[in-house]
Amino acid sequence: MALSGLWGASFLLIRIASPLLGPNVLAALRIATASVTLTFLMRLMQHSWPRQHWRELALLGFLSVAAPFMLFAWAALHLPAGYSALLNSTAVMFGILSSAVFKEERLTLRKLTGCACGFVGVSLIVGLGPIQPTATVILAALACIAASASYGCSTPLMKRALTRMQPLQMAAGIHLLALTMMMPIAAWSWPQAQFTPAALAAVAVMGVATSGLAYWLHLRIMVHVSTAAATSPLFLIPVFGVTWGHLFLGEPLGAGIYSGGALVLLASALVTGFNPLQKWQAVTSAKP
Repeated sequence: MALSGLWGASFLLIRIASPLLGPNVLAALRIATASVTLTFLMRLMQHSWPRQHWRELALLGFLSVAAPFMLFAWAALHLPAGYSALLNSTAVMFGILSSAVFKEERLTLRKLTGCACGFVGVSLIVGLGPIQPTATVILAALACIAASASYGCSTPLMKRALTRMQPLQMAAGIHLLALTMMMPIAAWSWPQAQFTPAALAAVAVMGVATSGLAYWLHLRIMVHVSTAAATSPLFLIPVFGVTWGHLFLGEPLGAGIYSGGALVLLASALVTGFNPLQKWQAVTSAKP
């Protein structure tokens, strides 16, 4: 829930900052701020750097940070935040499929049904309206799907890497190596960036909260749950996105918020295997 709340705000912040800074500079500054945050935590908690795993971390940095951040930032120039959030939820499907390929999890009808319910629920929540299907819009949608696929496919690899590294070590190493990939691209776009207070504030929130701290939290959760369960917060991102818009911007709640929210909760239960009735029965049967 905390991850969904943090990540739900990121698409709104990307829409604010990307037109001003440009996608490349935005992605680089976001990763740099996250790297500083995680490095500070590494020093504070006296963790060592996992230098022997730098090749593995570089691959994860590209798949789960550099590529998705840049693709979503570019898509935000042409798509509303709700569309990007909706397409982002397809990462759950990619995560489940890649986990099946790597033999981390079995591909079951329950999980596939959960993905379908989640996608429909997110569509109802976002309340997608008509949009002109221009070539640029289609490319932006494909960029979102590519970003989601990259993130989803990296999830089983991260799950395996966590058997060799601590979550904070992984998070810091991944962001530092992703930053080295983004720096040359950002340097090329740097002269065109507009460093306004609003853009820099959005970057600060994304870098510290929605990237650095959230990524560390995500890896800590992944240690204890399955790959599919680790990606399930993506279904709840649009729920929080709509909620933040209503609370802070006065945006009206659409008619689909309640039915869509119910489907999203059902999807999360199906994908993660959480059954509150079964849990309750186990607790009550264990009592003397």
